[in-house]
Amino acid sequence: MALFTKKSQPLLSAFSFTFIFLLLVLHPLESTGVTVDLIPRDASKTYFDRLHDALERSSKRLNHFKSVLSNLGGSKIQTQIVSGGGSYLMDASIGTPPARFRGIADTGSDLVWTQCLPCTQCYKQDLPIFDPRKSSTYKKVSCKSSSCTALEEASSCSEDGSTCGYSYAYGDGSQTSGDLSTETVTIGSNKSGSSFKNIAFGCAHDSSGTFDSSSSGLVGLGGGALSLVSQLDEKKFSYCLVPIFSNSSGKISFGRDAVVSGSGAVKTPLISKGFYFLTLESISVGDERITYKGSTIIAPDANDDTEGNIIIDSGTTLTYLPAEMYSEVSSAVEKAIGGKKMDRSDLGLSPCYSSSDDLNIPDLTVHFKGGDVKLGPLSSFVRVDEDAVCFTFSDAGRNAPVPIYGNLAQMNFLVAYDLDAGTVSFSPKDCTKS
Repeated sequence: MALFTKKSQPLLSAFSFTFIFLLLVLHPLESTGVTVDLIPRDASKTYFDRLHDALERSSKRLNHFKSVLSNLGGSKIQTQIVSGGGSYLMDASIGTPPARFRGIADTGSDLVWTQCLPCTQCYKQDLPIFDPRKSSTYKKVSCKSSSCTALEEASSCSEDGSTCGYSYAYGDGSQTSGDLSTETVTIGSNKSGSSFKNIAFGCAHDSSGTFDSSSSGLVGLGGGALSLVSQLDEKKFSYCLVPIFSNSSGKISFGRDAVVSGSGAVKTPLISKGFYFLTLESISVGDERITYKGSTIIAPDANDDTEGNIIIDSGTTLTYLPAEMYSEVSSAVEKAIGGKKMDRSDLGLSPCYSSSDDLNIPDLTVHFKGGDVKLGPLSSFVRVDEDAVCFTFSDAGRNAPVPIYGNLAQMNFLVAYDLDAGTVSFSPKDCTKS
């Protein structure tokens, strides 16, 4: 039986399409944590248009990581915002009285920021821009604060030292800048939501570039001091991603709700340096095992120089491997399938095949340190148009490659981060039933 047919629904959407965090079932973190529904977002574009846009954003995100990591010089990594590549939108409120806020939620960034009045230059957004003058709990952060110090070179200081500014710029021309401030953030509805005081965030007065009008800013879920996860003081969160065509919703949880249980769960060490790193040992295509080959420059000061060789990221669509390893893995996939390839070099994906063929797609097993994650065809191939399906792994390049474990490979797994224990866990799960 053919695995892909023209009449079937799109096999899988790239999860750099935006999702809306509808925060429906919430409890204070100090008791049971916070559990969030993840619902695929409707869009006016067709599935294939959105997929192609997501592939382009995925490539830009890879280049962003390369740019940041190429400036390491042996020092620790500085996490910055990746414009246009966010995977999710998070509905929350900010200020007193609460004003609605919808930000891109991103595991590859730390700082929480939203556009603020008055605007020197703001991109168009669907929601009203936040006006700090109408909030009784808004405060600017001084240059001597620990929050300002955490910004490092991204910070600036007013002449009297009373206001800490921030500024981020990107290779694609996008940028955001403004005042580092604190506010009350309410997750969920005003009546049933959970409120958290003195959350540090960027009040952006100047933002432009490829940011989408559906978002008001960004919510960083990275490992740095200014991320939302760190500021909630509950360094655990998990998510379960559903296919875009599903009528059900997945979940994201914070605090004590962010647990992995059940048979098949595996745990691998997490190296948190702003970005989240895992250690990839090898990949099996069927019975053929291909050992990891690539630079470990992205974790230069790890105790073991073989540790931390791949970023796990919720906002990158594809999985990127070092050139030599990708060549071996893709060749093994081609050998197992045995069908006639299609040329889809326009998308930068290979191998690709006719979706009407009876394809013998092999299982892939990703061997992380401490545990193996088995990927079925739904995670390794994606329909890119009515006639073709393509492999969702790609080449990170030979010049300073940045391997990334993308979100297509994370679909239908409960993925749990424990920043205190230093682990990421994977448990196979039907996320439509989470």
